[in-house]
Amino acid sequence: MRLSIMQAAIGHRHIAGGGDKPAPSGYRGGTGSSVGIGGAIAVHALVIGAWLLIPKEVIDTVITRPFETYAVPEEKAPPPEPVETTIEQPIRTRPTQQQPTAADPIVTGAQGDPVVIGSAGTGEGIDPGPTIILPPADPPRAPVLVDAGIDPRALPQFQPDYPGAMIRQGLEGSVTVRVTINAEGRVTDIARVSATDESFWLATQRHALRKWRFRPATRDGVPVETTKTMIVRFTLTDR
Repeated sequence: MRLSIMQAAIGHRHIAGGGDKPAPSGYRGGTGSSVGIGGAIAVHALVIGAWLLIPKEVIDTVITRPFETYAVPEEKAPPPEPVETTIEQPIRTRPTQQQPTAADPIVTGAQGDPVVIGSAGTGEGIDPGPTIILPPADPPRAPVLVDAGIDPRALPQFQPDYPGAMIRQGLEGSVTVRVTINAEGRVTDIARVSATDESFWLATQRHALRKWRFRPATRDGVPVETTKTMIVRFTLTDR
């Protein structure tokens, strides 16, 4: 920019001085060239002034202080409140005076042997006599049980009828049954244990419920209900 200003000034001097050789310009000898040079100088001057008037940037330097750390004192717990201690005063009690108790009077019987009291320190007194040891008590007696038996009056009718089919076939057999006998000696129930043939079992079942009579079983002489196993044999020779 300074070079441009100098060139403009030199050109102005050449134009103002008459002794120098005029530069070969199209504006030589004209009034319009002087006005243009002045305007150029003014423009350059304004540019230079504006440049000089521009404020310099100010950089603020911020100084950061380092962090300072310090120990925080620990808060101490407040001292406990004083507890009032109460001293219990002992209660004075008056000692109880032990009242003498009257001894039981000794009653002497009007009749009988006098009571002999041994003298102190001699060890003499009433002779208790020989020691009697009682025998141990008898253990509880087991109840007496008597089993049921056939009533002799019903014995002739005790054998069931022989099945006719078995007679025609000439077959013999037997039946084992378990009967329930009540306190009156009657059969209230009959159960089959074994039988050689179904016809023998059916004949025994019908006959036992109708005809069989027993002397009931007893417990300590009292009739009770019981069960009894019976075997009935069917033989052709006994017909």
